Amino acid sequence: MATEVEEGAAPWSSSGQRMQAVGGEMLMGELDITSDEFILDEVDTHIQANLEDELVKEALKTGVDLRHYSKQVETELQYIEHASIKDYIKESENIASLHNQITACDTILERMEQMLSTFQCDLSSISCEIQTLQEQSIAMNIKLKNRQSVRSELSQLVDELMVPSTMISTILDTPVTEQQFLEQLHELNNKINYVKEQSFKETLACSDVQDILDRLKIKAVSKIREYILQKIYSFRKPMTNYQVPQNALLKYRFFYQFLLANERQVAKEIRDEYVDTVSKIYLSYFKSYSSRLMKVQYEEVADKDDLMGVEDTAKKGFFSKPSLKNRNTIFTLGNRGNVIATSELEAPIIVPHAAQKNDTRYPFESLFRSQHYALLDNSCREYLFLCDFFMVTGNSAQDLFNAIMGKTLNMFLKHMDTYVADCYDSIAIFLSIHIILRFKTMMTKRNVPAVDKYWDTLLEILWPRFEFILELNTQSIRTTDPQKLGALDTRPHYVTRRYAEFSSAIVSINETYPNDKAHRLLAQLQVEVENFVLRMAAEFSSRREQLIFLINNYDMMLGVLMERATDDSKEVESFQQLLGARTQEFIEEILSAPFGGMIAFVKEAEGLLERGQVERLKAEEGRAVTLVRGFAGSWKQSVEGLSQDVMRSFTNFKNGTGIIQGALTQLIQYYHRFHKVLAQPPFKTLAARSELINIHHLMVEVKKHKPNF
Repeated sequence: MATEVEEGAAPWSSSGQRMQAVGGEMLMGELDITSDEFILDEVDTHIQANLEDELVKEALKTGVDLRHYSKQVETELQYIEHASIKDYIKESENIASLHNQITACDTILERMEQMLSTFQCDLSSISCEIQTLQEQSIAMNIKLKNRQSVRSELSQLVDELMVPSTMISTILDTPVTEQQFLEQLHELNNKINYVKEQSFKETLACSDVQDILDRLKIKAVSKIREYILQKIYSFRKPMTNYQVPQNALLKYRFFYQFLLANERQVAKEIRDEYVDTVSKIYLSYFKSYSSRLMKVQYEEVADKDDLMGVEDTAKKGFFSKPSLKNRNTIFTLGNRGNVIATSELEAPIIVPHAAQKNDTRYPFESLFRSQHYALLDNSCREYLFLCDFFMVTGNSAQDLFNAIMGKTLNMFLKHMDTYVADCYDSIAIFLSIHIILRFKTMMTKRNVPAVDKYWDTLLEILWPRFEFILELNTQSIRTTDPQKLGALDTRPHYVTRRYAEFSSAIVSINETYPNDKAHRLLAQLQVEVENFVLRMAAEFSSRREQLIFLINNYDMMLGVLMERATDDSKEVESFQQLLGARTQEFIEEILSAPFGGMIAFVKEAEGLLERGQVERLKAEEGRAVTLVRGFAGSWKQSVEGLSQDVMRSFTNFKNGTGIIQGALTQLIQYYHRFHKVLAQPPFKTLAARSELINIHHLMVEVKKHKPNF
């Protein structure tokens, strides 16, 4: 190291020389001054780079003499060099000791390296062994899974094929009604199905259990057949509620499912036996019930002579004879409409022997409701039972239901056809139609379509008969001779009362289930009734009596209709128009007698004024004076007489009051117009104008004559 210092210090004797040497190393080493390519610009670049040196910057900044500074640095370097040599000599023993320790460590590390190499060889051997064990483990795991899979398949096969002794003893000895028998029957059915499935796969073990399964199946089928047939035969016992054994069969519905799956011939035998037994039961029950039910019908029923246009005296008995207690009527609805109310529609059916015991009689529609509500209830129950127990749906369920209820439904249709052919009670027929419509809706809500065709067939029987009866009544009114209906009377006629009661009945019934056919038939009947009223009115000699008759009849028909029908019905609207027109005409008629002169004068004068012939009114001054004084002297007596006459002429006090009010209002209007005519130029100077009654005074006086009821 000393040698290196000496060699570095020998060529330089001063700080300036050393800096120059440094500058020479920085710049001249990279320049080739002998080269032809020397460029001064590059020298500037190197100088600039040296000036960027931190040491140079510091020296230039402080203004130090570089030569002196270089010498100082050299001295410091020599001092440091000598100090370093002394330290090295001082620590030589420690360095030698460190060298020996490093040598010992190298020996130890060499031994460690040998040990690690040996350990690495051992690890490599262990890794191979672990890999071998892993491969063996994977192979064993695959074998285990395969054995477990085989075991699962074989276990299921063995479990399904094995017939336990518990099953054998239960099927053979336990009654079918026990829950244990039902459970084992399910298990037996599963085994039979499983063996069938495995037989297709040619499983040889199936032959080992086939024989015992067949024997158990035969035994189970035998016991089930005996039980079900016993329940079916119990239906036949008199006074038996067959719904009880039906419920028992539903509890064991799996029995039939087992038979259907394993012994179809026995299942068919049971179904045929059920159909035959139950169909006879229903036929017998409903035939007997219908027969007994008809015995509690009203004894007096309408016949072909009980028509709307038949005179009261023509048939002694139906209209003239005192009616029986709660007796059905032909043209009046009364309480009969309650049969289609919800509470009555689903009420308990009529018990014939109880009704006979209490001497209670019913109209036909009540019997019809009771009979068909029983049919509806039993049909719904039977249809749902068939779907549940015999596991049928759709057309199959419908066919099975028809096989059971077909005879009963045909019996009903024949009975209805026979009865309706001789029935002239149109209200009963119409109520029956609406009962059917409601029952159809009820069965739709219960999701039972079994009887839909029967309802439609019934309607096809009832509608034509209803139309026929209405046509007979319409024809009877059309052909009625007013001269054969007894003495003339301005009061409401009994024929129009019959029509009013009948029309209100049909309209009120039809409002719940509107039907255009019924409206059309009523419209035809209404036309004939209106013509009949006009024909009857024509029998009166005076127009006043004709109008009284028309108003009384229109008012009566309108009043009856409005009790049951809505105000916006066509019938109500029609009669309101007719009544209004005839009432207005009658008011003009009754005013014409006491006040006709004034009314005629007013109309004539207004006509002349409209045509501009005012000068012609001058010739009427004398007439005007007479009318003014005549009205002032007699109007009170005339109004009083008019009021009394109107109240005597009309049976309906409310209607009479309305007519009086209308007449007095019309009178005031005419008198007001009379005032206006006399205010025209030809009459302005007339002295009699001072005798005119003030309109407001007249209105106050007139109000005193309005009757209050």
